[in-house]
Amino acid sequence: MWRSPRDVVRRQHLTSPASSGRGNEHPKGPAPPPPPKWRSWLLPVGVLLSLLLLVPMPLRGVTSLSYTEFVSAVEDGEVERVVINAEGAVHGELTDGRAFTTAAPVALGGEDLLRRLERAGVEVEALPPSPSLGDILLSLAPFLLLLGWFVYLGRRAEGQAGGLLGIGRARAKVFDSEHPETTFDDVAGYQGVKQEITEVVDFLKDPERFRRAGARAPRGILMAGPPGTGKTLLARAVAGEAGVPFVSVTGSSFVEMFVGVGAARVRDLFAEARKRAPANVFIDEIDAIGQRRAAGRVVVTNDEREQALNQLLAEMDGFDPAEGIVVLAATNRPETLDPALLRPGRFDRQVTVPLPTLADRREILRRHCRGKPLADDVDLDVVARATPGFSGADLANLVNEAAIAAVRNGREIVTATDFDTARDRLTLGRREDSNVLLPDERHAVAVHEAGHALVAALSDHADPVSKVTILPAGQALGVTHQLPVDERHLYRESYLRDSLAVRLGGRAAELLVFHEASTGAANDLASATQLATRMVTEFGLSPRVGPVSYGYEGQLHLDAPAAAQRSWAEATQHAIDTEVARLVREAEQRALDLLIAHRDKLDRLTTRLLEDETVDGADVYAIAGKPAPEAASTRDLELTPSGAAA
Repeated sequence: MWRSPRDVVRRQHLTSPASSGRGNEHPKGPAPPPPPKWRSWLLPVGVLLSLLLLVPMPLRGVTSLSYTEFVSAVEDGEVERVVINAEGAVHGELTDGRAFTTAAPVALGGEDLLRRLERAGVEVEALPPSPSLGDILLSLAPFLLLLGWFVYLGRRAEGQAGGLLGIGRARAKVFDSEHPETTFDDVAGYQGVKQEITEVVDFLKDPERFRRAGARAPRGILMAGPPGTGKTLLARAVAGEAGVPFVSVTGSSFVEMFVGVGAARVRDLFAEARKRAPANVFIDEIDAIGQRRAAGRVVVTNDEREQALNQLLAEMDGFDPAEGIVVLAATNRPETLDPALLRPGRFDRQVTVPLPTLADRREILRRHCRGKPLADDVDLDVVARATPGFSGADLANLVNEAAIAAVRNGREIVTATDFDTARDRLTLGRREDSNVLLPDERHAVAVHEAGHALVAALSDHADPVSKVTILPAGQALGVTHQLPVDERHLYRESYLRDSLAVRLGGRAAELLVFHEASTGAANDLASATQLATRMVTEFGLSPRVGPVSYGYEGQLHLDAPAAAQRSWAEATQHAIDTEVARLVREAEQRALDLLIAHRDKLDRLTTRLLEDETVDGADVYAIAGKPAPEAASTRDLELTPSGAAA
C-alpha cells in the first residue's frame, strides 16, 4: 500500500457575516417551594381505608350462639329467620328482634337441621358458595395481563424517547468536579494544542479575574481534527485542570423525530450548565446539528436540526461570559459547519488537532506501554518512526495488538517482532504463516518485490528500504517496506519522480523477466496514477499544463474523497490525461532501464527471497552494491505491497 505525499493544506477562515437574534435571557427566579409534608401520608392512609372497606368487621349487638343453643332456640320457637351459606355459617334473627350468629356442622350433614327449621316454621334463606381466592385471581388474570402489557409498552417508549415528561431533557452526562480526574499530563504530546487552550483553563479557574481586567475569554472553542486524535480527551483534561464540572453531550442526541425536542434539549443543557457554573460544556460531533443551513430556494430541509441549531446559536449569544461557562466542541468535518456557528462571539477560536507528529507518537506510545513488559529489543523511537499517519487511537490499538501477538506466541513479554506483526496486521491484514501460493505465483511475487526493492535501493532520492517479504498479508501478496530518512513536510520533484519509479519497479521486473505483466501490479498502477495526477493538477509539475491548480476540493480531515466537480474544459482534461500517462510511462521506463542495467542483482535478490521469504534492508543494499543509509532502520515506514490478482 503506497502512501501519497501529504497535502499542503491552506486553512481558510470563514469570514462571511452572519447575524442572529439576541439570545433569550434566562433570569434566575426563586426556587419553587417544597411540597407540603401531608402529601407523603396520602398513600398509606388510602391503603388503610381500602383494607377497612374490604375486610369484614364484627357487627355490634350480634349474639354468638353455640350450635346446641341454636338448636334449642329453634325447638322452643325463639328463631324468626335464618340465613345459611354453603360453608355452614348461620346468621339469623330471634323472635325478640335480636340478631345472632352460629356455625352449623356441614360435615355431619344438614338434613336434620332443615327438618327442625321446617317444623318450627323458621324462614330459611340459602346463599350460594362465595368464590375462592383462586377463582378471583383467575377472573382477574386477563385484566392483569393487559395492564402489564401496557406498562411494558410505556416503559419501553420511555426508554426510547426519554418519556413523555422528560422528552425535552438533554441527554447530557454530567461529571462533577471530583470525577474528571484527567489532566494535561494524561494527554501525551500535543504541546501546541495544550498551550492554545490553557487560557480556557485559567478562565474556568478564576473568571472574575478576567472580568476585572475587562477581558472576555472565548465563549466557545472548536476542536477539529481526524478521528482518534484525542479531542474528547483534551476536553476532559480542560475540565480536570480547572476542577470544574464536565457536561458532555453528543450532537446527535439533539435530533429527534419530534420537531422542537432538540431546541428544548439545548435549553436544558445550558440551564444545567448554569446551575454548575463555572462549568465546561462539551458537544461531541457537533456537525450533527451544526451543518450549514439550507439557503435560497432549497425545499428539502431538516426543521428539527435547524431549530436545534438556531437555539444553540441563541444560547451561545445569551449567556454572560462572566458566568464561567465555556463550550468546547469537536468535529471531523469543520468545512460543513454553518458560518453563523463559527463567527466571533460563539466559537471564537478554532483549534486544529492534527495527526500526531513523530515526537507526539513517541510520547503516546510510551504512555500506552506503561505497565506492559517490553523486551530489551523494543525501541519505541523506531516504532514511532514506523507509524506515520497513525492517530492516538491507532497507536493504542497497535500496542494492544502487539501484546496479543506475544500471548499468541506463548510469551508474556512483548518484543520488537510483536510490534512488527501488529503493524502489518493493522495496515495490511492478517499475515499468513504458510505461503499458499503456487510455485510459479511465488516466483512471480519474488520477482515483483525484488523489482520494487532494487529500484528503491538504486534511486538517489527514494526512501531507504527496510525489509522485503513475499509472505502474503491481507490482499497483498508481498510487501516492500521503506523507512524515510526524515519525516517530510515538503516533497521535491526529484523525490516524487523516484517514488513513481519505485511504485512501477515491480511491474518493470515482471516485464523484464517474464516478458509480460500480471494483475499483481494493479495496486501499484492505481497508486502511481494518483500520484502523477496530483503532480499535474495540484503541484504544477507539468510543463504542458503549467502552474495551474486543477485539484478537486475534497474533505479536510476525512480520507473519503469528495465528489469530483470539474470546472475546466474538455481540452484541459485531455491535456491532464496526456501528461499523467506520460509521467507514468517515463517512470516505468526509468525503472526498466535500472533493472536491465542490474539484471544480475535482480536475479540474486529474487533467489534470496525465494529461499528466505524475508530479506532485511541491509542485505538488499549489499546485493545492490550500495552502502545502506544509516537511518534506514529507524525512520518512518512506507509500504509498497504488490496488488492482489484482480
